[in-house]
This record gives sequence, C-alpha cells and structure tokens, in this order.
Amino acid sequence: MSFTSLSPAPGTLDAAATAACLPWDALATEIAALLRDSTVSVPARTVLPLPQGGSLFVMPATDSRVAMAKLITLTPANTGTGRPAIQGDVVVFDVTTGERRLVLDGPTITARRTAAVSLLAAQHLAPQAQGPLLIVGAGVQGLAHLEAFVQGLGVRDVWVASRSAASAEALVLRAQALGAQARTVADADAAVPHCPLIAVCTPAHSVALSAPPRPDAFVAAVGAFTPAMAELAPAFCRHVAAHGHIVVDSEDARHEAGDLLQAGLDVGMLPTLREALQRLRAPSAGPVLFKSCGWAGWDLAAARLAMRLDTEGAPPSQATP
Repeated sequence: MSFTSLSPAPGTLDAAATAACLPWDALATEIAALLRDSTVSVPARTVLPLPQGGSLFVMPATDSRVAMAKLITLTPANTGTGRPAIQGDVVVFDVTTGERRLVLDGPTITARRTAAVSLLAAQHLAPQAQGPLLIVGAGVQGLAHLEAFVQGLGVRDVWVASRSAASAEALVLRAQALGAQARTVADADAAVPHCPLIAVCTPAHSVALSAPPRPDAFVAAVGAFTPAMAELAPAFCRHVAAHGHIVVDSEDARHEAGDLLQAGLDVGMLPTLREALQRLRAPSAGPVLFKSCGWAGWDLAAARLAMRLDTEGAPPSQATP
C-alpha cells in the first residue's frame, strides 16, 4: 500500500482569510440552506475533559458534497493571559474524491457561525429588528455579534455592558468604526427596557442578565452550552416562557441549555430554529429568546460556504471584513 500524497497540501487559511470567506449575509443564508438539506448528517459532538480544566471538542458533519471535522480546545484558564481560550482547526474534505480541500481557523469559524446563527434567528424572529442593540459581554462573541447585527440587520445604535471596562470601550470603538452610535453601560439590567435587541455573550460563569425583557425584545443567548452553565437568571427564562417564545438552535440544546434547564423549563418541548423557520413568520406576540448552544451543522455551513468561495475564486472584495 502506498502512502504517497496524490495531491498538493490543502489551502490553510489563517483567521483573516477564514473570515474573508464567511460574509455575514452569505453565511446566514448558507445556514438557512443547510437546515433545508436532507443530506446533512451531524453526529453528537464529543467533549473530552483535559487535565488542567480545559476541554477537547471533536465535531464532525457531512452532506452530499462536503465533509468536515472541527477539532478545538477550550481553555478557560487562558482568559487574561494573552492566549486565546479557543484554539484549533476545521478540516474540510471533498466527499467525492476524499481530498482534503481546506484547513480553516477554528476560533474564527466558531465566532462567525455562532453570530450568523443569531443573525438568521433575528432576521426571522425579532419583533423589532432595528435596535438599539444591547451586547452583554465584550469578548470574541460580543465582537462577532456586533459585526453581524450591524452589517446584517443594519443596527445603528449599540449599547455595551461588560465586567471589563477596557473590553467594553474597545467594542464601542469597533461599533463606531462600523458607522454605529455606541456607548458603554454600567448596568446591563438597567439597559434592558431600552433595547429591543439583546445579545448575551458572556463566559457564563455566573448570571449576567436578570431584568425581564420588553414585550418586543429579541434576545440571543450564546454563552452557556452545558447544563451547569448559565448567563440568564432562571426568572428571566421563565418570564419569556410565560409571556413570549423560546427557540433553541438545535436538538442538542434540549439537553445542553443550562439557562433553560436550571429554570426548570421543559426544554424538550421547545422548537428548534429549523422548526421555527418552517413557520415562515415571526411569533405573534411577546419577547423571543433564542438559546444557542452550538452545533456542528453550523460549522458545516461555514465549511460549505468557504469551499464554494474557494472553488469559485470569489475576490476578497466581495467578503465582509
């Protein structure tokens, strides 16, 4: 048996090149297309605890044309050290030939696909999609949601709440650079009545939002992805369940969404994003909570888009920075 490579090494894209392959609107559209694709297969992700408190995530998925595997580490202890908390790669294969086609930057894929899923949900489910937008948590996901909502929804007024004043100020400057008005707020709960759009993007070590949302609010919560994690107060979740609507990103969230499980809600009965989009209209009344825990299908959508743009040779100028 010969082990000689039959093809050149695949394109390995750094963070900037990976982001350039994933324009916000195109990525949200690709995610919607993936939810309609009956050939998509996504097994449960494997999460292995690491000795120093981190985790190794193995997340494969495939459709009729593309296969991919995301291999990343999550190391919470890296916070504040200058090293990223999430590191790793997404490897993309051509199903027909078996060729490895692309190696994408894992943290960039994770950030952009998560925010693009929130964008897609907001486009279809938000009662009032113009803002102001309150972002709770000014880290990587806070930045990704800022860019997605400003560039994908046209939001022009952004409020930022973060335990880190420096991070909040940096996110405000980025919002201003994108053409939005922006300010920091010391108390996220006090800002809730003023903001019909909310993105909660914290590490979910503790509750970050308690005040009940306004009746026309859309809330995307993405920080908590295990039953032990929560960034929303139980009363917040119960309020939305009683007066509005809760949608989860995938079937996996039904046993992973700590915010909802700790609130005592019957998460198994909640609709997924796929089911909500099939209704073809926004909920009739009350606030909407979109609870996202992550799913390899979202990574597959990003891989599909990146491979198509790579194959077609789309110029970088067509991509959102």
